[in-house]
Amino acid sequence: MKRLARRVFFLMLLSAAAAQAQQPSRPPAMTDTATVSLDALLQEERLLQFDRFDRDTAAALGAALVARARGASRPVTVEIRQGDAVLFAQAMPGASPDHADWIRRKNNLVRRTGHSSFYTHNQVRQAGGDHDALPGLDMRDYAAHGGAYPIVVRGQGAVGTVTASGLPGADDHALVVAALKDHLKMGEQP
Repeated sequence: MKRLARRVFFLMLLSAAAAQAQQPSRPPAMTDTATVSLDALLQEERLLQFDRFDRDTAAALGAALVARARGASRPVTVEIRQGDAVLFAQAMPGASPDHADWIRRKNNLVRRTGHSSFYTHNQVRQAGGDHDALPGLDMRDYAAHGGAYPIVVRGQGAVGTVTASGLPGADDHALVVAALKDHLKMGEQP
């Protein structure tokens, strides 16, 4: 039932995005087709899954994210949730207090769609839509910018989110994916 609701939601997004693409007054940045493969992002989501996830897993993953951000001198905020419980959170020196709201909004989108916020961002953009005006969603509560990623446990489904905020969306996404690959010992896959 949940899967059907998500598919209906995505169909609404794509339909609205196609309608938006027909409007002549759209700014050029919103009509550019992204070069990110949606299939590659879905494959990435299928591969970056856990056998189990608990507080210790969250602490280790959080430490990996912080180490990557610190090593690159990136002023990001990271958060890991399991359901509604925050298991790990840290703001790097120079991080903006606004990152907390971006994290909340990106997490809401992941929980709503079951996909990374970067996937939804690219899906809407490639359909010709505006990732900052998703139909049926209050953008004060949702953000289709990269950086939030579903934590999926094999055999259970999504159990939480891991999120970085403070960089451009694609960079936030890349930071999270790199930390997940490190933690899951996936090397340069997918």
